[in-house]
Amino acid sequence: MPEEPRRVAPLDVDAVRTVQIGTALWAVALVVTLLMRDQLSDDGHEWWIWTCVAGLVLGLVGVVITTRRRARLVRRGDPQRS
Repeated sequence: MPEEPRRVAPLDVDAVRTVQIGTALWAVALVVTLLMRDQLSDDGHEWWIWTCVAGLVLGLVGVVITTRRRARLVRRGDPQRS
């Protein structure tokens, strides 16, 4: 008889810290690419700067979204979030 697969409980993560760390890494990458702008321009990779800008902006949007979500869960009385 085949064994029934075990059910795995979802992780208790609201993703705020994860998004904050990712956004900080995009900010660091932006600073590095700005410091290396001349070399990137010579090599035809100046678009890397705009990639970092996009990652930073989207990360900031993600921080707002996940922070609001966490606050909404706390207001609803989710015992995992208090």
